[in-house]
Amino acid sequence: MELRALRYFVTVAEELHFGRAAQRLGIVQPAVSQQIARLERELGVRLLDRTSRRVRITPAGERVLVEARAALAAAARVRVVAGEPAAVLRIGVASCVTRRIERAVRRLSDGERPAEPTLVDLPVTARLDAVRGGELDLALVRGALATEAVTVVRAWTEPLHAVLGRDHPAAHRPAVALADLDPRGLRLPARDSDPPLHDAVLAALPVAPLRPPAGDMLNVLFEVGRDPGGWTLAPAEQFDGSGSERLLRKPLDPPVTVDGHIVTSRATPRSCVASYVAAFAD
Repeated sequence: MELRALRYFVTVAEELHFGRAAQRLGIVQPAVSQQIARLERELGVRLLDRTSRRVRITPAGERVLVEARAALAAAARVRVVAGEPAAVLRIGVASCVTRRIERAVRRLSDGERPAEPTLVDLPVTARLDAVRGGELDLALVRGALATEAVTVVRAWTEPLHAVLGRDHPAAHRPAVALADLDPRGLRLPARDSDPPLHDAVLAALPVAPLRPPAGDMLNVLFEVGRDPGGWTLAPAEQFDGSGSERLLRKPLDPPVTVDGHIVTSRATPRSCVASYVAAFAD
């Protein structure tokens, strides 16, 4: 039995759609179908009931799903559980390297069980998939996550800041209130670029955005920089070290915060999770 087949099955079971599962896995749909059929033949049970309209997991599939997730998580943690003196630690992050990440890398490298941290730049959804599939040992995610497929532990809290152009009416203020910012100027990236953070930002807003979200944060910042009334919200640490001449970062008054989380596989030992949290905590 191949771990790849188990991973394909888990993905289809989570999506309940072969096309979406194939897209998430980055492969063609026939390859997913072939692996699932091969796994069913090998196990001698039907895992999924599929018609032209829907996919449903069978009772046997529900039982196999639990063990498949456990097997994938265990495979992902073999290196750490084995106690290698300097195991490679694959950490899923966003494209920017912050002071928190630099500090955590030093802590992990100099700890009682030294690790060799490797940063892997992936979008949030791909980060979570990689943790589930064993390609990452842990991932960093801002905002709340409601899932039982992985372990999620809050590690830090950071403020949200308003980001606006130098010609914005509030540019001269040391801090700004959300109620004083014109909602017509608010720009947000599309939710699929970072669902947990997007939801956290929406929850902090006093009114719903008037503009539909579009593009990623880079596009949002470009639009904010050229619109005198434009603004957005972003975690303060996201712009550590940024030297943009067109954008300003302003604290909110009253402050608004967002939580940062460590995400690991469910099989990661508690002692390892605790060390990761300690590395990234304030």
